[in-house]
Amino acid sequence: MATKVYIVYHSMYGHVEKLAEEIKKGATSVEGVEAKLWQVPETLSEVVLRKMKAPPRSDVPDISPKELPEADGLLFGFPSRFGMMSAQFKAFMDATGGLWNKQALAGKPAGFFFSTASQGSGQEETPFTSITQLVHHGMIFVPIGYTFGDGMYEMEKVKGGSPYGAGTFGDHGVGEPTELELAQAFHQGKYFAGIAKKLKGSL
Repeated sequence: MATKVYIVYHSMYGHVEKLAEEIKKGATSVEGVEAKLWQVPETLSEVVLRKMKAPPRSDVPDISPKELPEADGLLFGFPSRFGMMSAQFKAFMDATGGLWNKQALAGKPAGFFFSTASQGSGQEETPFTSITQLVHHGMIFVPIGYTFGDGMYEMEKVKGGSPYGAGTFGDHGVGEPTELELAQAFHQGKYFAGIAKKLKGSL
């Protein structure tokens, strides 16, 4: 039976979504792994989104909390808001209280990927403050550490990401993930899928 990896994200301007797509490619490169993209519901009105100049949402389906237990592993992606996950993603996590009550997600591996507006605005802090969500659910945090090799030590170019997970820089439609950032996202998907597969096989 295939190992299911759900890649669940919020992306207002598309930066996180591009990382999610590359993460899916990495995850599905692992034999016996199925990966699926999901978005969390948007909480802002269309009027507000237009004023914020957000592009139309993609056709990736929204996920409800009750669907999370179907996955063998979960990767959560979101933009940073003052060093924390976006309000939209936090609202989704706040709706998982029923799952917490049953500990329906306990023991499942999980990880993060993210975007920030600048170098000093949360490439480590954002996932660090998000770990509390996993802890209360009893999930197993799977960082990428320094498994990405030389790509983790790039100093000549601006590069998002950290040992906590893949990342990129971008704000209000400005900027695109670089080739190196996309490569790190692919690596995270592949690395995480391999661990999720091993954990499922050991049960």
